[in-house]
Amino acid sequence: MYGLCGCCWALRPRYKRLVDNIFPEDPEEGLVKANMEKLTFFALSAPEKLDRIAAYLSERLTRELNRHRYGYVCIAMEAMEQLLLACHCQSINLLVESFLSTLRLLLEADKPHLHILATNSFVKFANIEEDTPSYHRSYDFFVSRFSEMCHSDHEDLDTRNKIRVSGIRGLQGVVRKTVDDELQVNIWEPRHMEQIVPALLVNLQQHSQNDSGSPAEQTEVCFRELLCRAAYGHINNAIKPVLMHLDSHSLWQGRGFAVQCFQIIMYSIQSQHSHLVIQQLLGHLDANSRSPASVRAGIVEVLSEAAVIEATGSVGPTVLEVFNTLLRQLRQSVDYQLTGYYDNGGKHKTSSIEEKKLQDAVIKTIGSFANTLPIYQRSEVMLFIMGKIPVPGIYPALGSPNSGFEGSRMIQVMLLKSLLQVSEHYESSNLLTALPSSFLEPLLSFTLMEDPEIRLLVLSILTLLIDRRHNASRLTTASVAFDVSSLEMKEDRCSRQDNLFMRKHAQRLYRHVYLASREENSGRSHYQALFTLLAVLSVELANEEVVVDLIRLILALQEMTLSNQECLSVFNRCGIHALCAAFLNLLSQLGPPPTLHQHITQVIESRQKDAPHLLPEVMFCDKPRLPEGELKVDEALLFIQSKICEALAGSSYSAHCECFNTPYTPQLTEEDRLSKRKSIGDAVSLQVDMDLPFCPDTPQKPQTEHITFETLKNAIEDRGVVEEEERRKRMEVVERFQTAPFEEIAAQCGARTSLLQSKLNQVFELIIRPPPSPSGHSAPRSTPVYEMKFPDLCVY
Repeated sequence: MYGLCGCCWALRPRYKRLVDNIFPEDPEEGLVKANMEKLTFFALSAPEKLDRIAAYLSERLTRELNRHRYGYVCIAMEAMEQLLLACHCQSINLLVESFLSTLRLLLEADKPHLHILATNSFVKFANIEEDTPSYHRSYDFFVSRFSEMCHSDHEDLDTRNKIRVSGIRGLQGVVRKTVDDELQVNIWEPRHMEQIVPALLVNLQQHSQNDSGSPAEQTEVCFRELLCRAAYGHINNAIKPVLMHLDSHSLWQGRGFAVQCFQIIMYSIQSQHSHLVIQQLLGHLDANSRSPASVRAGIVEVLSEAAVIEATGSVGPTVLEVFNTLLRQLRQSVDYQLTGYYDNGGKHKTSSIEEKKLQDAVIKTIGSFANTLPIYQRSEVMLFIMGKIPVPGIYPALGSPNSGFEGSRMIQVMLLKSLLQVSEHYESSNLLTALPSSFLEPLLSFTLMEDPEIRLLVLSILTLLIDRRHNASRLTTASVAFDVSSLEMKEDRCSRQDNLFMRKHAQRLYRHVYLASREENSGRSHYQALFTLLAVLSVELANEEVVVDLIRLILALQEMTLSNQECLSVFNRCGIHALCAAFLNLLSQLGPPPTLHQHITQVIESRQKDAPHLLPEVMFCDKPRLPEGELKVDEALLFIQSKICEALAGSSYSAHCECFNTPYTPQLTEEDRLSKRKSIGDAVSLQVDMDLPFCPDTPQKPQTEHITFETLKNAIEDRGVVEEEERRKRMEVVERFQTAPFEEIAAQCGARTSLLQSKLNQVFELIIRPPPSPSGHSAPRSTPVYEMKFPDLCVY
């Protein structure tokens, strides 16, 4: 029967005859539209025949393809497309399987124009919305083939671009067809993303072509569409291939493709998912901690750009973890810079220039992330960074044990620079929350450090946090020619919170300004920073009491420069005089009576005439002119306390003028052990005194030794022996604590406690001993105060 039907055309089934009629004798004439309409009507009238029509069309196309009659191949594909568009959604599944198998045949051929034809047909199919899902349909082949077309290296450039664009459009069609249907194949699986994303990124690199049909432009459209459809659980699968591609092609170096790629990602994904991209980048940064500095710097720069793009919620729930990762990178970079290698094996060298670029990028990124946070979280970040700064005796040293003192110093500088970045855009109306004691006290302790760079950073941070009205930019240069009216400064009355802040922290601030002013290695920038800090204090927080205290502080600084007890150079003394003149000139214009400004102006004019080296214009220039020999300052060149009191008399400041009777003297606290004034010799002498045997009956006499050249020579020669002896003693102590029984260790510690108590008793006896009587007889010994028993009514 089938053979007879094949010989006699009239006996063939009707659907076959209708299919054959759509093919013209000459393929160049194209599809016979009248016959195509008949076929379409038949398919719609008898939808149960759709599968047979599609199978026969596919068979006919295969036969024409094998005969290399590509014109008829195009006609067959056009017919199948029209049937797909004309059929109802319920019956489309009868056509799809034959349609997809036909596309596979075309994509497997070695003709580029057939690949383009198949891709165009697939895109039309992808745009059709289906109501009924298909559980057995698979698009794995199309993902793989379209990705391969994106990597085409055809000899002809125009053909290569057409193939690549077709591949990109094909991937876009696969995404549209599958991404919104949970019953379809999961396109977000890693095995699919690892093919799609690299194929897109390869073409995205061709950004130099401006043609609207270029692969780069088509790729960006497809990439954005893919990312905007990504749900919460799909972000990681989409971002991981991007990171792998950038690693394998070494694309992190420099500001280029990596930044452009993640700009597209951050702008395309949903805003509530942006913190997942940040977390992926942070994890990738940790994974590349042993990579070259240029790679780490590229990742950090991408992080910075990503934070700027998404200014709300980009950090996500783990705020402190972001900063902890960045600070860890700073510490590692310092270690690499000191050792010269970025791996533990010492095989891969790095340079200080590359590591410094990385450190600058990390500090910039810390500032970028901080700017995306609300005010209360910035305060937490500043406290977190402060807790990471190594301070001898307060916070443990960070970094590797091999970094030593220089490593700790570098880490201190880097973290303070990070604090400076965070505080640049920090705005808080309440200084009690901006500068809590837990943050202010350790920050001020750095003003006592010997390193001038650290002190300068601390002064800048304090100025930025106090300067809420942005007046510091107008007060960066110390000068006696300041005219407050021309500065256009915003002055508001001090709030209650500001007054509470000054009552709580003012004396601590004054003390550190005083101590920072007398540091020997202070330069021009330090005195200008001190002037800016004092000026901002006077503008932001000044009331009558604060103005009087600031004048007392300036008079104390002036008196310090005149004292011979301070080991200050001529430059330091002149610099402090210039600082006092510039600040008093500014302060006298901010509210005190005009008579005070007249006195300040008279002293400044005298200095301009007789001692210009005591003015900031001369001292704070590139080449300051210093006097020869010792510095001598006449009384006419000084600010006189009595004249200042007379100028303030009769005004609202007169109620606080009694404070001038008590010269300002900073109180020494436990913080001073952080400064360079605590020498190693002091600690050694204290330890020796504690180790001396206690003999209360034997008077202690200071032991003196005549030091000669031979003594020093013997000390140098015996140094090795002494060090060996000290090492042996340390080993004995360690061994004793490891092996000795607990009772013996407790007894030894108890003996030391008794020795300390006996020394304290001796000190107490010396303190409460009554003075000798004029008659020569000793007064009767009284009961020590700490042993007296008072009545209950006297005890509060």
